[in-house]
Amino acid sequence: MSHLNVIWPISGGLLIGLSAALYLLLNGRIAGISGMTASTFGLTGEKVSLPAVGFLAGIFCGAASAFVLVRQADVTISSQPMLLVAGGLMVGFGTRLGSECTSGHGVCGLARGARRSIAATLTFMTVAAVTVYVGRHLVGGL
Repeated sequence: MSHLNVIWPISGGLLIGLSAALYLLLNGRIAGISGMTASTFGLTGEKVSLPAVGFLAGIFCGAASAFVLVRQADVTISSQPMLLVAGGLMVGFGTRLGSECTSGHGVCGLARGARRSIAATLTFMTVAAVTVYVGRHLVGGL
């Protein structure tokens, strides 16, 4: 195992936690990516949130910086495009149904001990595990 296999996940997790904590402390809002994306594109019925725009820009800049610095991006899409589209639509539906996404509930909500976030995280992690099991073992590896 190379040192990059350990350093990047740890540093990424620390940066996610730090950015979510700073966003909450400085703006009084949860760093839920789906909510910030909706706000950035004016889909919330409120005015566009400049801190949300900055937070999302930081995500893209961070990914671009890591790509430039490491240059070891090995992206392989091994699924059928229609399955990816269907999965993306289901995730989008789930984030609206659950009133937030994995970052809002799983990172920020769990850290605050919010009961709603604990229930949501248990639900989406259970559904994800069942989906992987069904897809790989019962349906035949879609």
